[in-house]
Amino acid sequence: MSLLEAIVLGLVQGLTEFLPISSTAHLRIAPELFGWPDPGAAYSAIIQLGTVAAVLIYFRKDIVALVKAFVVGLVKRDPFGTLEARLAWFVGVGTLPIGICGLAFKKLIETQFRSLYVIAGSLIVLAVVLFVVEKRASHQRTVADMTWKDGILIGLWQALALVPGSSRSGTTLTGGLSLGLKREDAARYSFLLSIPATTLAGIFELKHLLEATQRPSTVALVVGTLVAFLSGMAAIAWLLSFLKRRTTLVFVVYRIALGVLLLGLLQANILKPMSGVENLATPEAPTKPPVEKQITD
Repeated sequence: MSLLEAIVLGLVQGLTEFLPISSTAHLRIAPELFGWPDPGAAYSAIIQLGTVAAVLIYFRKDIVALVKAFVVGLVKRDPFGTLEARLAWFVGVGTLPIGICGLAFKKLIETQFRSLYVIAGSLIVLAVVLFVVEKRASHQRTVADMTWKDGILIGLWQALALVPGSSRSGTTLTGGLSLGLKREDAARYSFLLSIPATTLAGIFELKHLLEATQRPSTVALVVGTLVAFLSGMAAIAWLLSFLKRRTTLVFVVYRIALGVLLLGLLQANILKPMSGVENLATPEAPTKPPVEKQITD
């Protein structure tokens, strides 16, 4: 992987991770358009750590308050006594569905699910769902009004993001809006909910990446992660400001347009649905060949 590829992919990751347009889809499409090999699911997960760092720094005060409230609640044997303590539990419970489904469908997610046909379909279908939810949502509730049911349901919405093209931020934002949350509150909770899932995914894939004999260079990983961090910080600030004043319609239109364009390129054979498939799965270290027995006289 060249330095240019690392920079471009890091920029794509950072800008699209927090917008409801699917970072996985763009990381899958971008190499195709530039004629680069697919970086693979593992590389994508690693540079996600850059966007995780962006969330940690941007919401550092919120995170410190949640962790402190969680610990204090346990010590005082009143784990759900404050809003911050409840939110900490909601984030934990909301992470379980994507963790369980991610382990159960790991091979499919890294291979067949990364077909450009799957991505195009997910972009369009989830755009329609977001549009319907946006129109019907009350936009009245805040994170202070959230219940256990809300935390679990948004967690289930997040699990849908395992299908490339769905968008983790898009599914959780849609889930929050469907429960009546204000747009900015749904986005804020979506960011907090992203921390455990994306951190664990990056750490899990890092283990396999380090064990592999063929992998992107350390420089490519570091540069991609740093660029993802900087662009991710910018994307968070912009989206929170944007959703205070406007609806998600622009993202709906973008997703549908991208999905239709992608289908057109596939039908015209300009893009291949599974090209680069040899690099989609997590790299694995080769097994040692069996040692042949020597026959002695």
